[in-house]
Amino acid sequence: MHLTQKLELFPDHRVTQMLFKEVKNAAELKKSAMEGKINGALINPTMLVDPFQVLVAANKAVHLEKVEKMKTRTLYSEIIFNLSPTNNISEAFKRFGISDGDDSVLIVMVDSKDESQVVSDIAARVEGRQVPVEELSSLSDHAKIKKLYKVTPQEEKCGSLLDAVVCRMATKDVM
Repeated sequence: MHLTQKLELFPDHRVTQMLFKEVKNAAELKKSAMEGKINGALINPTMLVDPFQVLVAANKAVHLEKVEKMKTRTLYSEIIFNLSPTNNISEAFKRFGISDGDDSVLIVMVDSKDESQVVSDIAARVEGRQVPVEELSSLSDHAKIKKLYKVTPQEEKCGSLLDAVVCRMATKDVM
């Protein structure tokens, strides 16, 4: 049900993604995450195209943590920030973090060899139905995503929406 991948540039780190639908306690989860009781990023899946997008954000966050250049306070807030095409941290949390009324959530955790988290412990906190992460694209709001990332129809002809999104995520620090 969950998806765990090693980061190529940081082989001692693993990224685990868990997707939940029909979530009834989003407000409680958000509060727990803000208090540091949930060791993970809680992401609104409607703003995501593919799990690869999250992997790119997590890889960048781990890199920035290693070189001590994070723009946010924690690794998990950095993942949410890295999903955004802008450098506005509060806007990133509004668009990509979960809201109190959300009924779906993607939980992202990063483990290193030194520390490992039990996926079932975090999954047990969610009052909802866990579904395969591969179903993420079925929850995506493509119109909102295209508007946020300013993807043109011409751009979609020569590449995918995922390509356009990842390109903007990767280059936001340069632009």
